[in-house]
Amino acid sequence: MQEERGAQDDEKDHKRHSGQERRRRHRSQSRSQERRYRRRSRSPERKDRRSLSRDKFRERSVDESRDRRRRHREQSHDNKSSRTKDAEEVEINSRTAQSLVRHRGPLTSQDDSFAISKGEEPTKPVEKPNFGNTGTLAAASNAVIQADGTTVALKYHEPPEARKPSARESWKLFVFKGPEIIDTIELSLRSCWLIGRDMAVVDLPAEHPSISKQHAVIQFRYTEKRNEYGDKIGRVKPYLIDLESANGTCLNKKKVPDSRYLELRDKDMIQFGSSTREYVLMLAPKE
Repeated sequence: MQEERGAQDDEKDHKRHSGQERRRRHRSQSRSQERRYRRRSRSPERKDRRSLSRDKFRERSVDESRDRRRRHREQSHDNKSSRTKDAEEVEINSRTAQSLVRHRGPLTSQDDSFAISKGEEPTKPVEKPNFGNTGTLAAASNAVIQADGTTVALKYHEPPEARKPSARESWKLFVFKGPEIIDTIELSLRSCWLIGRDMAVVDLPAEHPSISKQHAVIQFRYTEKRNEYGDKIGRVKPYLIDLESANGTCLNKKKVPDSRYLELRDKDMIQFGSSTREYVLMLAPKE
């Protein structure tokens, strides 16, 4: 029994020593490999190879980018040349058509060409009926016939929303010449007031030579707006419109645009042309 135990112990010692020897050899091999790798990495040949590979990569990337730019230029040049060819063809076709029209004249129908070949004059095209508005009826309805029989066409007619002011609102126009009031006009008597030099058609005559025959209009219009609750509230307000006069109209010393309604308010001042008279609009207080 003792001999068997001794044999087993010897076998275990042999295995342990053999395992330690294997581990030692493995460590030594790994160390030697690491040293060789370090020597190779520190060698100048290795560094040269690395730098060479980097230079080759850079050269290859530069070549590829150069090739891409070259292909892009070629493609853009091809597109431009194709567009130029199309434009030249269109221009050539248009020139050919113009030369044909210039030398041969306008194209004729088959009947006209047959008549020309026989020495006859071509027939003129029959004019088709035109059912459009001529404007004669509108001009007649918006005109004034004077005592001598002449007709004066009005430059202005009232819009559909024209309304006469209510009796509760009394609008007045005071005419100033310097510091003095020379006239007072009750604007609430009618819905439209035409101002100008043509005594036959105007409602408010102005004799200054810089004022046109039909210069401007003061028009009362009915307008609606919604309040904060959504309810519609209608009111008649005065507006000023210049009828494209030669010397213009000023509202509060500022020239107004032509053919455009501008709302008038209490104490506004109006001037027509180069006249020194001032027309001040006033709303009388409610009783």
